Amino acid sequence: MNDPVIVVGIGEMGGVFTRGLLRLGHPVFPVTRKTEMNNIARAVPDPRLVLVSVGEDDLHPTLESLPAAWKNHLGLLQNELLPGDWKQHEIDNPTVISVWFEKKKGQDYKVLIPSPAYGPQAPLLENALTTLDIPTWEVATPEAMEFELVRKNVYILTTNIAGMVVGGDVEQLWEQHQELARQVADEVMDIQAWLVGHHLERDKLIDGMVEAIEGDLHHQCTGRSAPKRLARALAYADEAGLKVPKLREIQESC
Repeated sequence: MNDPVIVVGIGEMGGVFTRGLLRLGHPVFPVTRKTEMNNIARAVPDPRLVLVSVGEDDLHPTLESLPAAWKNHLGLLQNELLPGDWKQHEIDNPTVISVWFEKKKGQDYKVLIPSPAYGPQAPLLENALTTLDIPTWEVATPEAMEFELVRKNVYILTTNIAGMVVGGDVEQLWEQHQELARQVADEVMDIQAWLVGHHLERDKLIDGMVEAIEGDLHHQCTGRSAPKRLARALAYADEAGLKVPKLREIQESC
C-alpha cells in the first residue's frame, strides 16, 4: 500500500486532488471542520503529504492548529499565497502549488494554463493531477516558485478588482479596459513587492498575467470574493504606507 495522504478541507479543490491521489493508490484521510486533527495525527503521524486545501480566510487558523507531527509534510494551494504565510508559522519547506485550474460546484475542472509546483512532494502532486489530465510542471527553485505565486496573485487581484468596475470577462477587460487593468496591476504589484520584501520583475509579471488571460478568454473577472480581496489588499497597503489611489477609488465607488 502507498503512503497515506491527509487532505484538510474537502471542498471543490480538495476533491480534485483527492481524486488524483486515489488514482495513484494513496489512501486519503479527509479532515473536515468537524474533525479533530490531533486524533487523525495520532493515527497517521507520518503521512506522505498533508495537503491543506481550505480557503484563504481559513489558512492561518488551520496552520495555527496543525499538529506538530504534520508540519514537515505540508502542502499548500491557496490563492493569495506567499512565503510569509507559512514562514510566520515556522514552516520552512512546504510543497506549494499555484493552481491554474478552476473547479466550481456542479461542474468539472477547467484548466487555464499549467500549474507550477515546488517542494518535497511536488512530483506527487504532478503525478496525481496527470491522472486527471491536468497539466502541471515542477519549478526548480524557491525563488522561481515565489515568482509564480506573485504572478497568480497579480492575475487574480487585478481581474477581480478591475472587474468590480467594468464586469465582463478577462478578454473584455484586457482589450477594452487595459489602462484600468494596468493601473490596478501596478498598485497590486506595489503591495506584492512589499509583502515579499524586494523589487519585482513587473514586465514579466504582466506577460504572465496576459498568458493566463489568453488561457481562458471568457473567464469572468469578478465574483463574490472580489470585495474581500480588495479589502485585504488595502489593509496591506495601509500597513505598508502605500497610497494605491486607484484601489482606494474603486473601493469608494463600489
